[in-house]
Amino acid sequence: MIHSLFLINSSSDIFLEKHWKSVISRSVCDYFFEVQEKAGEAENVPPVIHAGHHYLINIYREKIFFVSVIQSEVPPLFVIEFLHHVAETFQDYFGECSESAIKDNVVIVYELLEEMLDNGFPLATESNILKELIKPPNILRSVVNSITGSCNVGETLPTGQLSTIPWRRAGVKYTNNEAYFDVVEEIDAILDKTGSVVFAEIQGVIDACVNLTGMPDLTLSFMNPRLLDDVSFHPCVRFKRWESERVLSFIPPDGNFRLLSYHVSAQNLVAIPIYVKQNISFFETGSSGRLDITVGPKQTMGKTVEAVFVTINMPKVVLSANLTATQGNYTYNPVTKTLVWDIGKLSQQKLPNLKGSLTLQCGAPKPEESPSLNIDLKIQQLAISGLKVNRLDMYGEKYKPFKGVKYVSKAGKFQCMAITIWLYIFTNKENSHLKC
Repeated sequence: MIHSLFLINSSSDIFLEKHWKSVISRSVCDYFFEVQEKAGEAENVPPVIHAGHHYLINIYREKIFFVSVIQSEVPPLFVIEFLHHVAETFQDYFGECSESAIKDNVVIVYELLEEMLDNGFPLATESNILKELIKPPNILRSVVNSITGSCNVGETLPTGQLSTIPWRRAGVKYTNNEAYFDVVEEIDAILDKTGSVVFAEIQGVIDACVNLTGMPDLTLSFMNPRLLDDVSFHPCVRFKRWESERVLSFIPPDGNFRLLSYHVSAQNLVAIPIYVKQNISFFETGSSGRLDITVGPKQTMGKTVEAVFVTINMPKVVLSANLTATQGNYTYNPVTKTLVWDIGKLSQQKLPNLKGSLTLQCGAPKPEESPSLNIDLKIQQLAISGLKVNRLDMYGEKYKPFKGVKYVSKAGKFQCMAITIWLYIFTNKENSHLKC
C-alpha cells in the first residue's frame, strides 16, 4: 500500500524519509512542491496529487506535511487516516508533533514506523500496543540505552496482539479508577457584512481518558443523539448497537483515545455565539482611513465567551494603525500587515470596541478587496450544538469508578466579511458634502 513516507517542513525541506518496499527517489516530491507553490497556503494543498507513476497522499499537521507515496490503487481516505494515526502517535510519545521533537527522537520514530507498517500495510496503530512494543522516551532510559547500547524495543509480544480486543492490554490495575470524557466542538462559520450566516457547521470530537482496572464494558448514552451526523468511531465501539439504539457500547482502550468524531451540518442547529459590528473605511483623497469594530455575545446559553481574538490581514498599503481599545490590547505588525486584537472575556454590560485611524502609503492605489475578520473564541462547559451526555454505565467489574464529562466550544474557521466604505470628499462650494 504505502511505499514511502516523507516528512516536509514549512521551508519545503525533507527532514525525514522512510521506505518500506523499495527506495523511491526524493525527486518524486518535486510534484508536491509544484502543487504547494501554486496553492499558496498550506491548507489549500490538495490531499491527493498525481505524480507520474505514483500518487502522493498527504496531510498537514503542526506545520509538517506527511507525504506518502503510493504506486497501486488504494482508498485515499484509508491512507489519510493512517497518516493521522502516525501524527497522533508522535504527539502521544513526544508530547508534541513538531520537527524538533521528531529530530530529537529519530531512532524511536523509525522504530514506530517499522512497527506501524508491515511491508507497507498497517499493522499496529493502537497506542497501547505500541507502548508495549516500544517504550516511550525518558531521560533515564536514554542514558541507559546510550551506555548499554540497547534499544527501546520490548522483548515480549504485547498481550493485546494475542487477544480478541487488540486495543486493550490485559491485567490493567489502578488504585483510583477514573473515566473522563471531553466533548470538544469547533464552529466553522462565515458571516456576511450584515452579520447574516452564509455558512455554518460544527466539527466535534469526544476524547476519553479511561484508567479502569480489569476489562470494563462501558455504555455511554446521550440526551439528543440525533444531532450527530457523519460519525466516525474508534474501533472499540459496537456499531450495530449504535445503529439500533443510538448508544455507545464499548470496551475502552487503556489511557487516552478519541472515542468518536462527528459534525453537525444543519445551519439551523448551529448557534453563532457572538455578533460583530464592523466598519473599515478608506478616504479616496489623502492617505488615511478609519476602523470601528464592536464584538458582543449572542447565543451562549448563559455561559461566558472567553479567549476572544480578532485577527485582520490588512491590505499592503496600510502602514500603521492608531487605535483605542475599550477592552483588551491590540498589536499591528507593519511587516506582515496583521492586526490582532486580544479581547479576553465578553460581557453584556460593556461591549468591547476597537476604534481609530489607519495610515496608508502615500500615492499608492486604494485597496480593492475588503479585509475579513478572523475570530477565535472559547466557551467552557458548553457544547454549542446542544449535545449532552446522559449517563455512563459500566458492566463486567464490581467497583464504582469516578466519572466526569467536560464540554468546550471554540472557533474553528470563523470569518466575518468586513464592510469597506470609500469616502469621497468634494471641496467645491456646490458639492461641499460627504458621500459614502
